[in-house]
Formats: sequence, structure tokens, C-alpha cells
Amino acid sequence: MSGTPRPARSLPTVLKTYAVLFLFLAFKAGGNTAMAWGMKHVPEKMSMDPTLYLHAFLNPFVALGVAALILSLLTRMALLSLADLSFVLPVTAIGYVISVFLGKMLLHETITHQRWLGTLLIFSGAVLVGTTSRNTTPSGGGTPSPSPSGGETE
Repeated sequence: MSGTPRPARSLPTVLKTYAVLFLFLAFKAGGNTAMAWGMKHVPEKMSMDPTLYLHAFLNPFVALGVAALILSLLTRMALLSLADLSFVLPVTAIGYVISVFLGKMLLHETITHQRWLGTLLIFSGAVLVGTTSRNTTPSGGGTPSPSPSGGETE
């Protein structure tokens, strides 16, 4: 353990952080699944022709997926205002695990043992990071300033 104290975490702030995290995961996994479903039902394969993309947007599942992914971006912005980047990015990787599960269950994708193992590794890392403090920087952001004794203060 290091000798530096952890920043105080109030229960309402922690609950808010995890509620926003849950919203992000729902938007991200749902958006990716809806977009994948819709793109599998678009007759043309995507290329450099922008009209094909515009045509794909007419598929309601693609449009729903894009809307959900935009909401996930906005939710991630809110999450980054509540917690450190070094906490947010690994923990939000759980969305990949949810997406693999939804791909298997809803899109009937074949998931190899190697993909399941990779998914388990992602999940394990996200759980490990999730058990750490969500904030390690001072409230005002930025970097800790040097103290007169030569160490860093928060």
C-alpha cells in the first residue's frame, strides 16, 4: 500500500457513478447489437460509396443503433466527469462482454473458445479495476502539486 490517502467517496456519488456506468453499458451494448442486426439485413455490403451508408440508415435497427451509440457517447462524457479515465475505460470494457453475449444469444453468432477466453480476460480486468477507487486525482483535476517536504500532495 502507498502512504497517500485515497480521496473520500460519498455514497451518493458512488451510486451515481455506477448508475451512469450501467446506462452507458446498456446504450453501448444495445446500440452495437441493434446496428449489427440491422446491417445483417441491409442487402448491400458497405464500401466507399456514401449512398450505401445513407441507405443503411433507412433500416430502423441501424438508426436505433446509431442513436443508442450517440447516447452512449454522451453518457461516457458524464461518466468521465464523475471518475478518472483510468477507471472509466477499463470498467466500460464490460460492454464488450455484454456484446459478445448478445451476439451469441440474439444474433446466433458462433463464439469460439478463444473468443470466450478473451472475453473472460476482459471481464477479469474490468472487475479488477472496478474494485479500485474511481478517483485518484484531486477534485479540481490536474496533477498533484509538490509539497514543501518534496512529496506530492492532493
